[in-house]
Amino acid sequence: MIDRYTLPEMAALWNEEAKFRAWLKVELAVCRARARLGEIPQEEVEELAAKADFTVERIKEVEEQTNHDVIAFVTAVSETVAAKGAGDVARYFHFGLTSSDVLDTAGALQLKEALRLIHGEAKSLALLLCVMALAHRDTVMVGRTHGVHAEPTTLGHKLAVWAFEMERNLERLNHAEEMASAGKISGAVGTYANVDPKVEALTCEELGLRPAPASTQVVQRDRHAEVLASLAILGSTLEKIALEIRGAQRTEVRELAEPFGRGQKGSSAMPHKRNPILAERLSGMARLLRGYAAVGFEDNALWQERDISHSSAERVALPDSTTLAHYMLRITSRILAGLQVDEARMRENLNSGGGIVYSGRVLLALVEAGMGRDEAYTVVQGAAMRAWEGEGGFRELLEADVEVKDRLGEDLDGFFDPSYALRNLDVVFDRVEELRERLQSV
Repeated sequence: MIDRYTLPEMAALWNEEAKFRAWLKVELAVCRARARLGEIPQEEVEELAAKADFTVERIKEVEEQTNHDVIAFVTAVSETVAAKGAGDVARYFHFGLTSSDVLDTAGALQLKEALRLIHGEAKSLALLLCVMALAHRDTVMVGRTHGVHAEPTTLGHKLAVWAFEMERNLERLNHAEEMASAGKISGAVGTYANVDPKVEALTCEELGLRPAPASTQVVQRDRHAEVLASLAILGSTLEKIALEIRGAQRTEVRELAEPFGRGQKGSSAMPHKRNPILAERLSGMARLLRGYAAVGFEDNALWQERDISHSSAERVALPDSTTLAHYMLRITSRILAGLQVDEARMRENLNSGGGIVYSGRVLLALVEAGMGRDEAYTVVQGAAMRAWEGEGGFRELLEADVEVKDRLGEDLDGFFDPSYALRNLDVVFDRVEELRERLQSV
């Protein structure tokens, strides 16, 4: 992932040094497991652990010759141990293992930590959405379907919907971490021919992983597909939020706007521009996450006990998708924390057309007053369509309709008050409060 979209915490997890450190951690855990089983001397393993080291530069030099990164790593570590006067103990390093034992188990460590970083950001965003939903529970605005005015709603209700979706994302992330946290120390083709299954159990226990119950030469990639799919779904939630803000920032709507900093410029040619660039960035990144999810599905089907068609794809997909998701969450929180809400504009838009969004309310009132539903619909729709075409305000057209006046009386104020739309929303906001308490308790 390019530096522009990489936060420091995630960068530190996926760089080359961190990758090889994870490999070393696995290799030494295997040696300690073998020592606990009495296969190799404890004191020699301790010496190996004390002296095992590498430089990324040396690994790269060896790989130029071997064209095999794990062999290059093992060689570089063994050279370092020998240079420190303990070359004999290096014979225990990588004994009985295949490359994927190290790659997949170390990869699980990195992916597990990456998902924890993402989970932390996702939880913060979910909490922010709860706080904002409660703060805007009475911020009335027009609800839209098909992009067209529908009925009144509140900004708090929109935020509540997103908050509960983020809770579901947290549940998916938890399960994704569980799926990712599997290691394997079962040797070539996974038959334990050259390594005791107890070594795998002890190694995974030390590393905080679970042994894969059965593996080929690799941990099965349905696990990674689930991780990438979960991140893609998370990305779609963030895009949903971004898309709402983008639409509401349009000049003719202007109800919401992402933060616009002092000195920020929107266009090199048009000084008036305030573009929703952060929200648009999130929409683009969500496309990438969906693409990486497709890679995960493709990687699950390998030839027999394994090929390495998954390897080149994963080297990009796993670091990039976790890096993107982490960044997107941070940016979404930044947008929402600085979100500009124009309540006056919301009211103005709500009342455009002379209260046309209250047509459903009037329809029900006429039916309750004894008018047939089809007849009531025809009357209300006629007034609404005339208002739509600019022939007058919806309320004024209804007030001029004798039949409506006979049924509903002279005063239509009660039918043009948005508070009716809020009367049962307390149940939603009670649930939001419960969600906030749940998130804070974890």
